[in-house]
Amino acid sequence: MRITILAVGTKMPRWVDEAFADYAKRFGRDITLELKEIKPEKRGGGVTAEKGIAAEHARLIAALPPRAKLIVLDERGKALTSMKLAAELKDWLADGQDLALVIGGADGLSDELKQRADLLLQLSAMTLPHGMVRVMLAEQLYRAVSILNNHPYHRE
Repeated sequence: MRITILAVGTKMPRWVDEAFADYAKRFGRDITLELKEIKPEKRGGGVTAEKGIAAEHARLIAALPPRAKLIVLDERGKALTSMKLAAELKDWLADGQDLALVIGGADGLSDELKQRADLLLQLSAMTLPHGMVRVMLAEQLYRAVSILNNHPYHRE
């Protein structure tokens, strides 16, 4: 299975890139975690938030892996515990479908993309820095895999 995280934003601090890479390399042979950075639209000069979201939407759609289950991160999405995320991941693995998880830009995501999603997922009810979201999402996905593999990383 391939898990692709599409994240609007580039030029993250080094610690973000290093932490993401650390979690990505922990996955076993059966699961690959990949990050695709999506160029954010510049604001100002007549570019409204709506126009920016529309431009980012087009870039996200173009970058989506074909036939992947689409999971969009949204503060109003479904909140899952680590154990429930592991159970969902188990079902997704059984389906044999790749996953695409989307992290929006500073102004959020288009309603069209949210409606198209197979799941709206809440990582936190709080607004978090985009770099932190990448790291936290990678960690939670790794934690879910470790739960499924009975690895001692996760403790109840």
